[in-house]
Amino acid sequence: MKKSAGLVMYRFKDEQLELFLVHPGGPFWAGKDEGAWSIPKGEYLPGEDPFEVARREFLEETGLVAEGEFLELSEIRQPGGKKVKAWAFAGDCDPSAITSNTFSLEWPPRSGRFAEFPEVDRAGWFESGAARVKILKGQLPLIEELCLLINS
Repeated sequence: MKKSAGLVMYRFKDEQLELFLVHPGGPFWAGKDEGAWSIPKGEYLPGEDPFEVARREFLEETGLVAEGEFLELSEIRQPGGKKVKAWAFAGDCDPSAITSNTFSLEWPPRSGRFAEFPEVDRAGWFESGAARVKILKGQLPLIEELCLLINS
């Protein structure tokens, strides 16, 4: 079973909770918005420290170093079966300034041509209600738990 680890960065702006989400890059996700956003995360292998993987993936997908106090969230299971372990932390950034690593994909399919795509093509801050609509359905429990834990 595949396992991923990630981080949920949050902030309060004008006393309103906002969550930092990323939009996956590549042609499959290009026209999708609601229900397509994610927390920065990535898969890890047995023996790897999920927290260290979460910090590494956050850096690779955003170009930002995650620092501060981290709040451990409950592990969730997405509809496809993948388990996701996440931590939340307070932070701030300019979403337009993120930099993401890339991946290679044959595009168009079966064309024999490969193209490079960013793992994350954009990021944004969303108040908690909007984040609930934007995030992948399987990751919604992470937002719900965070909102309960920080009373928002």
